[in-house]
Formats: sequence, structure tokens, C-alpha cells
Amino acid sequence: MNDRTAQKRLVTLQDVAREAGVSKATAARVLGSYGTASPEVKEKVLTAARALGYQPNELARSMTTGRSRTIGVIVGDIENPYFGQAVRGISEVASAAGFDVILANSGEKVGKERAAVQVLLGKRVDGLIITPASMSDIQHLEGVQRSGRPLVLLDRAVPKLRVDSVITDDQAAAAAATRMLIEAGHRRIAYITATASDDPIYRGPHQINLTTVMDRIDGFLAASAEAGIERPEHYIRLGATRQGASERIIADLLSMPRRPTAILASDNVVGLEVFKVIRNLGLSIPSDLSLIAFHDADWTSVTSPPITVISQPVYDLGAQSARILIKRIDGATGTPNRLVLATKMIERQSVGAPPAAQDGLKKAKPRPVAKAASGKTRAASMKP
Repeated sequence: MNDRTAQKRLVTLQDVAREAGVSKATAARVLGSYGTASPEVKEKVLTAARALGYQPNELARSMTTGRSRTIGVIVGDIENPYFGQAVRGISEVASAAGFDVILANSGEKVGKERAAVQVLLGKRVDGLIITPASMSDIQHLEGVQRSGRPLVLLDRAVPKLRVDSVITDDQAAAAAATRMLIEAGHRRIAYITATASDDPIYRGPHQINLTTVMDRIDGFLAASAEAGIERPEHYIRLGATRQGASERIIADLLSMPRRPTAILASDNVVGLEVFKVIRNLGLSIPSDLSLIAFHDADWTSVTSPPITVISQPVYDLGAQSARILIKRIDGATGTPNRLVLATKMIERQSVGAPPAAQDGLKKAKPRPVAKAASGKTRAASMKP
């Protein structure tokens, strides 16, 4: 085989066998790491493969062995640093175990998630890790189960689906954050979430299609009820996405005659939008409004003031999901595992007492962002 021919087509298994002076079946055993061959034959085949620049046909190998050594991962928003950390945890555990990762983004749309599942199954992945976009529209997830591939749910559970899941105790975390605000003297506390909704006003659980969102709202409402706060749901807002809706929702909420004096943001993206709107309205944190956000994103520690957050073990969520999935791929059986990881509260400087005059908006110039002071960490109360 001359150099010109080698450049025009991929090197095949037959080429390696011919170069090594062995049969195609022997070359396949050596390169596929199955069966037996003498050390001398293995060295001949591997030397020939290196010399020719042979790249294995992964699809053909997966059809032969039943394994592709790949894991499919579908997350809700790859631009969100939260999911970025989780994917890093998945990737590092998978790589250490000899697996590659194929990543897909659903954009929190069930249709896109369904299409991504079909693509990944078509690529013969050995298993999937999915952050489900819905806890009710799950036919495609049931299809994964029927395919025989292991499935692990990341960050969110699906009550109707008997599969492994790795989540955090969102209800307890939201309750702990709400109690902190109540202990600081707040009675009008808002909870703002990006979960999709045509109506930003919370009117009941029927609007919610994610377990994480429902658990956090339940924790917020439970802690408020414990403190005797009436109608805490009056200050819950939905649909705070990044397409301009968040600014309108937050600004409208803060323009209410009896506006909230504190806000609990469902994630770091919503928290950043809240921070920006507060500044644009000329309000100050925490003298005019206190703020706590889920997830310890980098920006939360470098604002002025730095933001109190509920820190979630995001890397561990991903890493544990990958460990569980790989065990299932390797043949582990048994009842599906629901692993719940603890969160912790990181206290900084964004929580204070409510202002003496709570009604209306204070008129002031927007304040520039300055460097942050350091914060301290304590374990969050995990009582439900």
C-alpha cells in the first residue's frame, strides 16, 4: 500500500492485519481487547496499528461487543455555570473509567430533550444521564428504560419513573434560607424562579412541572407558615427567564405598593438579574432589599455587597450520577437509588433587617459594583 492510497481512505482492520502478517480475526481480538493472543502477536498488531495510524470503527466495535464506551448526557442549559460544573463531574468520572461523554442541551424543552434521546440511542451510548425538562411528559424516558440502557436522573426526580436519581434537598434548603430572612425581621419575602410559565403569578402547583421548583416552593411556603406569615404565595413569581421577562417580572414585583423587602432567587442566573434590576431601580442591598440565591456562582462573591447563597454540591451531583450509571452499565442490579446530597448556606453581606419605611421605591442613583468582602460558611439547617 503506497502513501497516496493511504491518504485517500481510512486505514482498515484488514490493512493492520496484512501489515502485521496475521489474520483479520487475530487483529480484531488484539485491537478489541478480547480473546487471546501471544505477547509477540499483540506487539506485532499494535506496532502495525501505530505505524498505519489506525483508528478503530467505534460503531462496528459496539455492534460486535455490545458496548460503545460512551455515556450520553442531556442537561437543561449548558450556558448556566451550574450545569457546567455538573458536566465536569460527569466527564472526569467517566474518563477515569474509560468512557467518553456525548453532551446535548435541551434548553429546558421536552421536544429537544426527546430528540436528543433519540440521537444518543442511535449512537448506541451505553447509558444516559438526564436533567429532565418535565416530571410528567416522560414517554421518551420510559423508552430509554425499554431500550435496556441504564438511566440516571441528575438534579431532578421524576416520581413516576423507577430509575436512579441524584438530587439535593431543595425543600430543606429553601426553608432554611426563608427562615434566615424571617429571623432578620422580614415578613414580605418573594421567591422568584425561571421555571417556564405563561402566567408569572403563582396560582398553584398545577403550574409547576419540575420537582426542584415544587420542592423549593414547598420549603418557602412551609417556613413562612411556621412564622405565621399570611399569603406568602402572593410574592411568588414564575418565568423569570433571560429573554427580558425577568427584568419585567422583578421590576413589577418591586413596584408593588407593599413590595417585598427580601428576595429568594431560584438560581444564580435569576439572582444576577435581581441584582441588576435592584441597582437599576436605585435600591441598595441589603439596606433596601435583602437577597439570597441558590448556587454559589463566581459572581456572587465579587459583588458589593457579596451575596448570601445556598451552595449546592454541583460537581458531586455530576460525579455521583456518573458513578451510579457506570455501575449499572457494568451489570449492577437492585432497587433504583435516590441519592440526596446536602447543601450549605454561605453567609455574606446581602441579608439585613428590612427598611423602616417599606412601602414604595426609594429614589436613588444606581450604584457601581465594587469589590466584595469575604464571607463565612455554615451548614444549612436540613429540617424539612
